[in-house]
Amino acid sequence: MVFLIKALQLILSLSILVILHEFGHFLFARLFNTRVEKFYLFFNPGFTLFKFQKGETEYGMGWLPLGGYVKIAGMIDESMDKEQLKQPPQPWEFRAKPAWQRLLIMVGGVLVNFILALFIFWMVLFKWGESYVPVEGAQYGYSYHPVGHEMGLQDGDIVLAVDTFKVKTISDVAHFLFLEEPHAMTVKRGDSIFQLPIPEGVGQRLLSERVKQFAGFRIPFVVDSIVTGMPADIAGIQKGDSLVAVGGKQVPFFYEFVEELKKYSGETTTISFYRDEMLMSLPVRVSSAGKIGISPCSLYNYLEVKERKYGFFEAFPAGIRKGVNVLVGYVKQFRLVFTKEGMQQVGGFGTIGNLFPPSWDWLSFWTTTAFLSLILAFMNILPIPALDGGHVLFLFYEMVTRRKPSEKFMEYAQIAGMILLLALLLYANGNDIVRWLSK
Repeated sequence: MVFLIKALQLILSLSILVILHEFGHFLFARLFNTRVEKFYLFFNPGFTLFKFQKGETEYGMGWLPLGGYVKIAGMIDESMDKEQLKQPPQPWEFRAKPAWQRLLIMVGGVLVNFILALFIFWMVLFKWGESYVPVEGAQYGYSYHPVGHEMGLQDGDIVLAVDTFKVKTISDVAHFLFLEEPHAMTVKRGDSIFQLPIPEGVGQRLLSERVKQFAGFRIPFVVDSIVTGMPADIAGIQKGDSLVAVGGKQVPFFYEFVEELKKYSGETTTISFYRDEMLMSLPVRVSSAGKIGISPCSLYNYLEVKERKYGFFEAFPAGIRKGVNVLVGYVKQFRLVFTKEGMQQVGGFGTIGNLFPPSWDWLSFWTTTAFLSLILAFMNILPIPALDGGHVLFLFYEMVTRRKPSEKFMEYAQIAGMILLLALLLYANGNDIVRWLSK
């Protein structure tokens, strides 16, 4: 069921983004009286799921959900229609239009995706506002990944700043470590505040070890629910018990408790807890997966959550700032793709699908869709033949040199770009398959 929900969210999100991206090309083409022969959601090699004709344009839906396309008359694109190009240019064709009009036609899709992302962020902030836990809002501090422990962090520490970057939320710490190559962090431990040096290359290490969560909220382990028939239920642990130790070792916080429990996988150990302010202990059999069948109370019982609501017009500049910040962060992150560790993290549709939550949530759906819209805009503007950015690059060349690249060159460039994109597609989805099999 989780797979189905994520798949449906992915398909709906990509459908929205592809249709509006192609509409951007379509809009500028029609604005400059350029004929659009086809407008398709998804690709249709061999056959089409459905199609209809309206005016000069054939609208349809293909069966291969890898994108979509508009076929613009007189343009060398993925259709590789060479017959049309053998004829003299016609006034309604792309190749007959001035360079500045062709440039706007090509960037139309990217422009729409960028505007769409800002619009979604605007509407999200207006509808739901913002809520976050400030770093000081975690009264018990944070639990850190072993890489953080090696850096000198201790569970319970609060990172206040990374170099000169003030940390707003705990997720900012990993962001700065990945993207900014910092040298030191300001840490609060108990009543003291001090500087902790950051080892060189820690961001690359986090990437190579696929660290998904560098730090998490540190909360007491108070039982909220128990799975019937699981070891905790059989042993007699009850809702409201506050778990504090495993095998005699004091671990009063959730993350540390879970990690310690894993050491007794498949064995029986002693679980200590407080019930009605009385310390008790029970022998509990730990499953081979390191679990006993209990869930903690919501972490929001122990955190200070800040919320901000926006009016309709107030949310507009806030949405723009959010969209620009997300895009800048992604562009900085993109440089990691060209490292060995970064290439191993490249993913395809499986990775994209996992960005969506396991249950349908409109806030998460629209936030993720806005993020993907920015990615689609950025990736399409890269100067790679077969992408919009490749066409833009050749148009800039034409505008500077006052001469067009030959049609034969454009054909070869288009083929080379399509081969490169296909190779990247296979590699990215191959990574997904390898990761899935390794689990």
